[in-house]
Amino acid sequence: MWADARAREMLREVFDAAIASADPRLVLAQHLPIRPSGRCIVVGAGKSGAGMAAALEAAWPDVQLSGAVVIPHGLSCPTTRIEMIEAAYPVPDANSERAARRIMALVEGLGPDDMVLALISSGGSALLTLPAPGISFAAKQAVCRALLASGAGIQDINVVRKHLSAIKGGRLAEAAHPARLVTLAISDVPGDDPSVIASGPTMPDPSHCEDAVAVLTRFGIALPAPVARYLRRREETPKPGAFATDFRLIATPGRALHEAASVARDWGVTPLILGDALEGESREVGTVMAGIARSVREHGLPVPRPALLLSGGGTTVTLGDGPQPNHVGPNSEFLLGLAVGLAGEPGIWAIAGNTDGIDGSGDAAGAIVTPDTLQRARAARLDPREILSAHESYRLFDATGDLVRTGPTQTSVNDFRAILIV
Repeated sequence: MWADARAREMLREVFDAAIASADPRLVLAQHLPIRPSGRCIVVGAGKSGAGMAAALEAAWPDVQLSGAVVIPHGLSCPTTRIEMIEAAYPVPDANSERAARRIMALVEGLGPDDMVLALISSGGSALLTLPAPGISFAAKQAVCRALLASGAGIQDINVVRKHLSAIKGGRLAEAAHPARLVTLAISDVPGDDPSVIASGPTMPDPSHCEDAVAVLTRFGIALPAPVARYLRRREETPKPGAFATDFRLIATPGRALHEAASVARDWGVTPLILGDALEGESREVGTVMAGIARSVREHGLPVPRPALLLSGGGTTVTLGDGPQPNHVGPNSEFLLGLAVGLAGEPGIWAIAGNTDGIDGSGDAAGAIVTPDTLQRARAARLDPREILSAHESYRLFDATGDLVRTGPTQTSVNDFRAILIV
């Protein structure tokens, strides 16, 4: 029998397994290169930066490591040889620029016997902000803020970021030459494209200035005059073939889904991985997934029950011009869209959350939906449809006691979603 407690236990176990698959303290050491004969300068940026740096120090206790990694405020953990610099996320602050300048200075003037070890992960693009010549920090910050509010996907946002940057899109790699550069990365992007993760500071960039202009035009972003002038000059980032790369993925969204699937099988549940690159408006993706879950329950298609539908990738929430909610989370909004679409269908539970432990601007990783979510919400005098329209799903799941709080996980392989149908 699948009582509520059992379903919740199973969903939380698969979510925890997905996070553990990307924990740098568990996976980083097996991907390290041969120890360097010269200096080893460690640089990096991202939500996983502190965990990756701590794992590196533990794996190489006798190597003379030095360097700096920039991480979001509040996500530090103890390190002894690698400096932690905290900065704002997802909209950069002055610390983001200071950290980028510090990292560029660390890699300059190195020789061929030296190694630069770059630790790159989700959030690195916002945290590592060094505007291109002629563009002020305030102008770039304004463009990034507008893109984040527009509903643009992370790939589009990063195309723009690279072409307004003096460190992204391979420019960090250019600065480190002729030192040996090795990148260890935790992917949070569809397809695990190395040039997209954190806007590819150590990777050649296949995109062009005209692609950045097209993104800005498509989303109606008004450009500050210096940004428009810079893009018109078409000063391109380094292209494929410009330099050699040693890029190593240590964790990916796909691996997280496969680990979750393994846990499902242990529970006697058939997993179906729908992909690690599902994107779109959060509530609309929730509606679509509700239809698939209904099909499984009513017709055994595309998989017989008991089944677990697994997916990853980052959905988005497009905010209007009206009053802004205190907490906006794409995972909680996906779940409320799912719950409304299911309309209390029995035998269906779901969990969704960001594997970094923070769903958007709230303090929870995500939430759980149960067959009686809407009933309990109405008992708390909350109208689910009104809440969904106001982007206040966090408030609803807080009231029902269904928020999932993990705390900072020191990793991120993007969002994780699991729907249990019995």
